[in-house]
Amino acid sequence: MSRDAKKVLLPSRRSARRAETELVSAHRVGALDFGKAWEYAPAPEATDHVRIDPRWELFVGGRWRTPRSGKYFTTINPSTEETIAEVAEASARDIDDAVTAARRAHHRYWSKMRVADRAKYVFRIARALQEKARELSVVESMNGGKPIKESRDFDLPLAAAQFFYYAGWADKLDYAFHGRAWRPLGVAGQIIPWNFPLLMASWKIAPALACGNTVVLKPAETTPLTALMLARIVEEAELPPGVVNIVTGGPEAGEALAAHRGVDKVAFTGSTAVGKKIQRAIAGTGKRLSLELGGKAANVVFADAAIDQAVEGIVNGIYFNQGHVCCAGSRLLVEESVHDLVVRKLKDRMSTLRVGDPLDKNTDVGAIHSNAELRKIERLVAAGEKEGAERYSVACSLPAKGYWFAPTLFTGVAPSSRIAREEIFGPVLSILTFRTPDEAVEKANNTMYGLSAGVWTDKGAKIFWMAQRLKAGVVWGNTYGKLDATAAFGGFRESGFGREGGRQGLCEYVELA
Repeated sequence: MSRDAKKVLLPSRRSARRAETELVSAHRVGALDFGKAWEYAPAPEATDHVRIDPRWELFVGGRWRTPRSGKYFTTINPSTEETIAEVAEASARDIDDAVTAARRAHHRYWSKMRVADRAKYVFRIARALQEKARELSVVESMNGGKPIKESRDFDLPLAAAQFFYYAGWADKLDYAFHGRAWRPLGVAGQIIPWNFPLLMASWKIAPALACGNTVVLKPAETTPLTALMLARIVEEAELPPGVVNIVTGGPEAGEALAAHRGVDKVAFTGSTAVGKKIQRAIAGTGKRLSLELGGKAANVVFADAAIDQAVEGIVNGIYFNQGHVCCAGSRLLVEESVHDLVVRKLKDRMSTLRVGDPLDKNTDVGAIHSNAELRKIERLVAAGEKEGAERYSVACSLPAKGYWFAPTLFTGVAPSSRIAREEIFGPVLSILTFRTPDEAVEKANNTMYGLSAGVWTDKGAKIFWMAQRLKAGVVWGNTYGKLDATAAFGGFRESGFGREGGRQGLCEYVELA
């Protein structure tokens, strides 16, 4: 064969190989394209075992009583917009009754009880939460919109664990404070948010009771049902009347509780704006205060991280509970060299998320908590687009009724952008890049908050180096959002102060000598 003939044949072989590759690629795409054949069949959680009263009263002094005003408000299911029940609206006089009952119970019963007996009562509540976990998880998902698998596998086990853990501490407090003498504070006024109603109630009630305090708890007006069901558990556990009081109502009830002269300690979880308002209201009163407020956490991914593992952590960090999480990893900082790879894998993973009925066991992302919250998310997302960031939202069909928002991320986000600075509190991720560890620290700390952060790398020394420099109360290494009853949780700066969980959580409810 001549040299000229070879020159003709070689391009032909390349063309043949290219055509063969394209054919194989096309075949592979077709082989994996099963249409809807891989979709999960509906797997709805049964609700026939759930009993929700059409009307709920206030739980004050160990009994259920109507509000003095005679007023009630409705609580709805955000995935259907249907009314679930009517709930009593507490007035300032009702708050006064509850605080008086708590003070009486503290003097007569709880502060004088043997610590071992207090431990037994706290343990009873823990066991009851386990026994009623299936019913409580359904109600939590119905009232708050979160997927049942999150309520069932996260909220309820951790809520029960709080009571188990602090039941264990109740008769060992002499060893908890490094030899210092202690005494309970008295009456604790506790105000909890709507994103983790039962879990937040457990975080606050369990250590307060273990330390010998009595409690007046006000749940969020939009998600009061599991807190009221917890009041039933308290009743069934036969705690002395007035040790735990549950009063429902709006912001006015919360203000009355925080300002009441008979309250010795105020514990609040919620927005930074309301936390500041409470701090101003009780200034100079001598009341103890702990605040767990907003966050804009940085999730930092280095080039040497296990990328697939990091992607799972990123998804869990921002899309868990529809992003309604104060410690959500809403700012993703990615080392520049792996930015495109991380974004591509992240988009692929996001496309597998199932958005829909919270009571379907296959659902990954449920309903947005309320119409007002949905409007806020939409406003901030629109601001991100207006400022020039590139938006990507999962293509999915959203239910016609209820409040829904598709999982979303933004690339090309500037550190000064609103979506990089303001807490969106929804399923929206802002992605920024960095080149050096020092730059990562600088950008991570470029926020008014200081609640949490995450670091992804295969070098343990780098995790410790970052953790020492990140201004955050909690830093996770090669994981995100892991909570444990034995570990303290809380923030700095405008994320609040004080700690909940662990031995440190006991310190918030005692006076040390």
